[in-house]
Amino acid sequence: MREEKVGILVISYGSRAAAMIDALNRSEEYKVRFYVADKQRNPFNVKHAAKHVVIPDLDIAKICEFVKANKAEIDFGICGPEQPIIGGVRDVIERETGVAMICPTKSYAIEESKVAQRILLDECCADANPKFKVFPRAEYASVSEVKRAVWQFLDEIGDEVAVKPDTPAAGKGVGVWGDHFTSRALLFEHFMSVFESTDVLIEEKVIGEESSFQAFCDGKRLVPLPETRDYKRAFDSDSGQNTGGMGSYKTEVDWLPFMNKKDREEEEKLAQMLFRRLRGDGSNEGLRGVPLYIAFMHTGEGAKILEINSRPGDPEILNILPVLKSDFVDVCFRMIEGNLSSVECEKKATVVTYAVPMDYGGYRSKYSGDRRVDLSAVHALQQKYGADLRIYPGSMELRADGSTYALGSRTVCTVGIGDTLEEAREVSLDGIRHIDGALWNRWEIGAEEHVGRAVRRMDELRG
Repeated sequence: MREEKVGILVISYGSRAAAMIDALNRSEEYKVRFYVADKQRNPFNVKHAAKHVVIPDLDIAKICEFVKANKAEIDFGICGPEQPIIGGVRDVIERETGVAMICPTKSYAIEESKVAQRILLDECCADANPKFKVFPRAEYASVSEVKRAVWQFLDEIGDEVAVKPDTPAAGKGVGVWGDHFTSRALLFEHFMSVFESTDVLIEEKVIGEESSFQAFCDGKRLVPLPETRDYKRAFDSDSGQNTGGMGSYKTEVDWLPFMNKKDREEEEKLAQMLFRRLRGDGSNEGLRGVPLYIAFMHTGEGAKILEINSRPGDPEILNILPVLKSDFVDVCFRMIEGNLSSVECEKKATVVTYAVPMDYGGYRSKYSGDRRVDLSAVHALQQKYGADLRIYPGSMELRADGSTYALGSRTVCTVGIGDTLEEAREVSLDGIRHIDGALWNRWEIGAEEHVGRAVRRMDELRG
């Protein structure tokens, strides 16, 4: 029986925060009260919050005022979305209220600059760093000048490259040769669309299979979580534009089917090298939370690092939180206290599938129809599956008429849990089929054919 009461601030945008609230609420040691600072009236968060405030731009000063008004009842806070972390939400809240936050401080919000990431990797694990060149906006006086510089670098490295914005773009600013452009003219067109607003990074295109590495951190230690695989591209067969992530999967073990134990150990070694470089000697509580969510590409020559983030992945953390065996409230306290030594997960497979609006990801150029979404049938389906089906609303709003509406981004996800990947996938898709609304989704997240193709590809790359 839960007896000890704890108040938790949750800074929310999307399904990631709903999954956090769900995991925290399953605590058997604590009776949790939630104080949610939300981008909109997310129906899941409204249902579970003791106090809920809508801050559409997630302005840090407004979040801090909310914390001050409820300071006596809040024991700690946790932040999911990247923008408040980059803006220094932890620094401000801890300085002005004394409430401990679980997320890195502003100085360790490493996703603020992809250029800074490449420089960091060159300093501590250069072998995992793709070849790259930075194109700063301030250095070029004309389009023709920057075009000459781009052409010169392509002459050196070849045309098969990735073009990336320096600043965060939720995975949507990246262009890759063969996927988004197939000529230098189209490459440069994409380059200039990014260059209008930020410095640009051009990197060699790395061929292989991608995995997502995440770890909790107490400032002293990095505690790895099971491996996940994200599906960034909008449509089945990995076609279409990059999105925030259409879904993801994990297996019942800590690594993915196209990986082996040695691959996992290589990832952990590289992550620890990065962590020690950032931490310095001893302890550095500025790294508390999930300071290293690393996108790896496994190639025939070992693992390469595509990017690093300083917060949990969305959707990848949704594969992990529903199967935590460790009490998540206790894990949070241990991160704050600096004594987190391990995290235990159930040996289960999970599949996350997102349902998204008709005009998301280029599925339709325009949609002007009804955006109401009814989740009653999928919630009723939980009578069949119990805890093996989780439903996490994301970019969805509860309005005054009592109905829920899809907004502009990923609307809602279903998480299926099973003893095997196929079992988990069937639960997730059954949930998706019971959502009533003008939404669409990918159907092959975690599918045997897709997973098998990745295994064969890695076998070929390894020779």
